Amino acid sequence: MKNQRKNERFNCLVPVEGKCGSLFECTKTVDFSKGGFGLISSQKVPVNKEIAIQIDLSQKAEPAFVVGRVKWVSRALDSGNYRIGISFEDVLKGSKTRLDDYFREKKIPIEAVV
Repeated sequence: MKNQRKNERFNCLVPVEGKCGSLFECTKTVDFSKGGFGLISSQKVPVNKEIAIQIDLSQKAEPAFVVGRVKWVSRALDSGNYRIGISFEDVLKGSKTRLDDYFREKKIPIEAVV
């Protein structure tokens, strides 16, 4: 199967803070890139669903704001959960720079860290 991803993905295992009772209430991220992220959820989310997302890149920096779209959903084989692929359809003003800075820092070779 050909890898269709445009951007390198990084493991990111953190809970998602979704509104109580929403489709994203009990969801966790599994990976993250400049163009989107992967989620694990106990609920099936409709493909093409558009969602507003606030991404807290660090405790000190301003969050990035994007509009995401569910691109695919598949059943996880080892559980009753769903694996969900989200792409960033629109990155709001100022957020692109914050995302670029975040991923530029992620690519610093480990040898360069002193």
